[in-house]
Amino acid sequence: MIFTLAAVVFALSNLAFAQFNFFGNMFQGQQQQQQHRSTASQWAAYSDSVSCSQYVCPETLDCVAKPVDCPCPNPEDIKCIVPDIGSTGKHEGDGTVICTRGGNDCSEIERLMNIGGQHKKK
Repeated sequence: MIFTLAAVVFALSNLAFAQFNFFGNMFQGQQQQQQHRSTASQWAAYSDSVSCSQYVCPETLDCVAKPVDCPCPNPEDIKCIVPDIGSTGKHEGDGTVICTRGGNDCSEIERLMNIGGQHKKK
């Protein structure tokens, strides 16, 4: 009898804890979103105060001549430039930057671009 009562109390306490933990996580999610908004507004205020007559990189706030010149945000990342290919099949523009991590340098990105190009031709 006492064992059964203890088991019921234990089960109900776990259920109550799970319920409050759900509400705690739900309210923390809203708090994190508010912090994210304030970070975005801080970035906007800071980027406005940076004296740059060209382009301010959104992730690093570096002043560069054009977006393709932006560095990767993490030092361990490798910057790969994928050429923009127009409707004629020729390179147009400066290209798109992809920051990748790992020991494969840009060869994996190039391989994936070639595979993607083959699928478009079919």
